[in-house]
Amino acid sequence: MGHPSQQVSHAALPVDARGVIGNMKTAALVSLRGAIDFMCYPRIDSPTVFASLLDNERGGAFSIAPQDAGANVKQMYLPETNVLLTRFMTGDGVCELLDLMPVPSSDARVEDVPNCVMRIVRIVYGRMTVNVRCDPRFDYARATHTAHAVEKGVEFRQTGDAPPLQLRASVPLSIENGGARATLEMSEGDSACFALGAVDEMSKLDSKEKFDGMLQETIDFWKAWSSQSTYRGRYREVVLRSALTLKLLSSDEFGAIVAAPTFGLPEAQDGSRRWDYRFTWIRDAAFSVYALLRLGYTGEAERFMRWIAERNRDCSSDGSLSVMYAVDGEPPMEETELSSLAPSSSPGKVFIGNGARDQTQLDVYGALLDSVYLYNKYGAAISYQGWRHVTRTVDYVVAHWREADHGIWEFRNGTRPLLHSRLMCWVTVDRALRLAQKRSLPAPLATWFQTRDDIHRDIHEQFFNEELQAFVQTPGSSTLDASALMMPLVRFIGPKDPRWTSTLDAIGRDLRVDPLVFRYTRGDELDGLPGMEGGFSACSFWYAEALARAGRVDEGRLVFEKMLAYANHVGLFSEEVATNGEAMGNFPQALTHLALISAAYQLDRDLDRTHVAWT
Repeated sequence: MGHPSQQVSHAALPVDARGVIGNMKTAALVSLRGAIDFMCYPRIDSPTVFASLLDNERGGAFSIAPQDAGANVKQMYLPETNVLLTRFMTGDGVCELLDLMPVPSSDARVEDVPNCVMRIVRIVYGRMTVNVRCDPRFDYARATHTAHAVEKGVEFRQTGDAPPLQLRASVPLSIENGGARATLEMSEGDSACFALGAVDEMSKLDSKEKFDGMLQETIDFWKAWSSQSTYRGRYREVVLRSALTLKLLSSDEFGAIVAAPTFGLPEAQDGSRRWDYRFTWIRDAAFSVYALLRLGYTGEAERFMRWIAERNRDCSSDGSLSVMYAVDGEPPMEETELSSLAPSSSPGKVFIGNGARDQTQLDVYGALLDSVYLYNKYGAAISYQGWRHVTRTVDYVVAHWREADHGIWEFRNGTRPLLHSRLMCWVTVDRALRLAQKRSLPAPLATWFQTRDDIHRDIHEQFFNEELQAFVQTPGSSTLDASALMMPLVRFIGPKDPRWTSTLDAIGRDLRVDPLVFRYTRGDELDGLPGMEGGFSACSFWYAEALARAGRVDEGRLVFEKMLAYANHVGLFSEEVATNGEAMGNFPQALTHLALISAAYQLDRDLDRTHVAWT
């Protein structure tokens, strides 16, 4: 993927002027200035060590960059990997910075691979002065720390009982204002290595040979993982990058996939709507399982299904589930305003934890059952005990589907009867019926059939606006909602049904600023929140897929390919995009990359006039 050079300057960088690295434990963002300016450690939902992306003055960063601020810069991933390469170019020299979090190759022992960031800088042409600055700010910049020189590096000890971090380097480091510093006069062929992690992890990187070996193992791991993809369609590059991103956002220990590696990035241009996305939403389950199975990653799908099954097994006695979970399956932390990180460029309150965890969102049950159904169809048959837990959850939906809830968009101003929630309740019962009949499993079939029929009629009779000739967000309203795009995708309605095609036209007319699709009718306060949000990236890919399914393949392809232009320079998508093209919301977002994979498959199928084979 070729991109024009960009110039490093002192102006604030756009949110998406970054690549992401990770090791399935945690992740970090690396800016075009060579700065790691967002990282939580040791886990993706742990407190931040670096967060200057949110607060340039107090957040902390780890920067390796040329002294010449006018250098042109390119950033790319090494092919088929999550190893990030940033190249700085001036008339006097070319400098390359490799960033990665090491992961073990197939024949390496996991315990021998440190949970750390590795950074390797080298001069490939000419000469250059390179500045190194490592300024950690622990516990969301709430904790103080001290810095001490140690053999081959600097150790940072924060107040309290938290274990210290160590920066190990192949060059001498000095200490200044609690941070590590180095100024390197480098010529062609020179290189320097740095690693940051817990003290007991750093002993695993005690020589240049260990650095080189870990780099090669990590490259080998990602290339081997990428080679397992069975996708051979026309969008291979962007689909593979999406898959690699999803893998980064997964937990190697638990199997869960977080919505994004960040918190606090605003969804509105006034700086508001700053939520924490470092958790796993049950809603994303079906999308994740579908995408992973489509790409041939049955192992990842199986591990995620195991994680989901654990949540279903541990659900409340009445069969109800939480909206989201931490990666280890525990409840997310309570939503708390974070005063220690105060963005100056776009003011707004920053939160950690997520208040939506306590909401009622009935659509999550449809996502759960759809993922169970898909995995049973293309993976392994459900166990007897697993089916008992599923039955309990379906019975909960049978009893509660008529109730109001907060819905997919997590409204914060009360509950209401919502089309998407009603739709996914239908999916819950429909997939349970299909599974019960296919596997000859015991179930109250008569009750479930009756409920499925009742929900179907309710959606058509209560949520279809005759005047608009469109399905609407709530009964009796004229508010359109892009989540209706899921109706043909979950096979509730035929993609060419007149009621659906007129709804599709209405969404394209009223919610779209081509190719951006907004979540719901703009200009009102129906969600109870300040600020005007951007187009929701996943909705654009849902829209492209819905067009293709409706037989409008060329239209769908154009929307899809226009939307690809909103990826950043290394193929990553933010949650939202403003009409001026500015990336907004947490970054990169898993749901967007999942929707991209699904739309790419549908377009391939329709453009080829044949089904892409499942393997």
